[in-house]
Amino acid sequence: MINVLSIVSYRFLPALMGGEKNISIFNDYLSKLVNLSCVTVKKVEIPVKPGYEILPLLSNNIIRYINPFYFFILRKIILQKKVSHVILEHPYYGWLGIALQKLLGIKLIIHSHNIEALRFKSFGKWWWRLLWMYERAVHRRADMNFFITREDMDYAIAHFKLAPQKCTVITYGINLNAPPTPQEKTNARTAVCTTHHINAADLLLFYTGTLYYRPNLNGLDIILEKINPLLQQSGIAYTILICGNHLPERYNNLEAYKSKNIIYAGFVKDIGMYFKAADIFMNPISEGGGIKTKLVEALAGNSSAVSFASGAFGVPAELTGGKLTVVPDGDSKGLFEAIQRSSTLLKQDISTDFYKHFYWGNIVQKAYQHILSIA
Repeated sequence: MINVLSIVSYRFLPALMGGEKNISIFNDYLSKLVNLSCVTVKKVEIPVKPGYEILPLLSNNIIRYINPFYFFILRKIILQKKVSHVILEHPYYGWLGIALQKLLGIKLIIHSHNIEALRFKSFGKWWWRLLWMYERAVHRRADMNFFITREDMDYAIAHFKLAPQKCTVITYGINLNAPPTPQEKTNARTAVCTTHHINAADLLLFYTGTLYYRPNLNGLDIILEKINPLLQQSGIAYTILICGNHLPERYNNLEAYKSKNIIYAGFVKDIGMYFKAADIFMNPISEGGGIKTKLVEALAGNSSAVSFASGAFGVPAELTGGKLTVVPDGDSKGLFEAIQRSSTLLKQDISTDFYKHFYWGNIVQKAYQHILSIA
């Protein structure tokens, strides 16, 4: 086995958000193929029996991103463990990775979760161009670049001028390699409807996300202000179920919407059960970049999904067997019409190709082969 060091510059355990799950599960699977160690921040919560060594050495202070002394700490670890490959989660520690690459001869891999500069551009940050130039420089120096969507990879090849042979798509994955059975779907729906007092005959529409994150909150506003009024006029018997923590206080737990077919469930432990229970997952997201992990998980639950185009990046519609309908960004009426159409196709199953593409075991095996290719 080769020795690999993962560097995660923020708390990713416990893994609650999509990006945190991406790192955590990727490392779990990779640790079965390589000798993996992971350096991360001090406030990480280490599992009782982690599958790989976790070293909480980085400060929690924002200054950690420019602290030159980490070079010497990481150099010691790399030499002691005879590390040959370093994987940086996100490009922020690119300067440090490049220094280790140049002075120690390790192979540097950048594991990109989105084009960070474009994500901040979508948030209206004036400094996104500076980040863009830094991000481009880091990716160009890497020995291999893992991108989470083909759209991100194609952008980086075209605009960062990367060599295509140094790029590949390593997407977000699922632990399922086959769809849930009809009985599993039925059990999940029964449990969710019983818990939240939902009429079992209703069309169950679902939305979830960490609600302090602006793209997710904007998606919620679109559902409340644009899609739900159209649904109320449609004559469809439906319930919209919304999950997610950190809902801002000004929404008052959506009390005003209880009479408008909307239920706010807050944070739920078993989000997988809700994905299985839903008839249609709504994804009115057009900001933030990268892959929308909740869309992948909803489709994995064999639920239908409707999405704005940018929110569906990284999810090839041809793999979903017609379960995913994509409309142009901002087209709320189009999303409503997609819900109407999808409601007639609920018994249609997602393609088995979807599970082959998104199964974590296959994804990490692909990453492993690319790691070996630059050994």
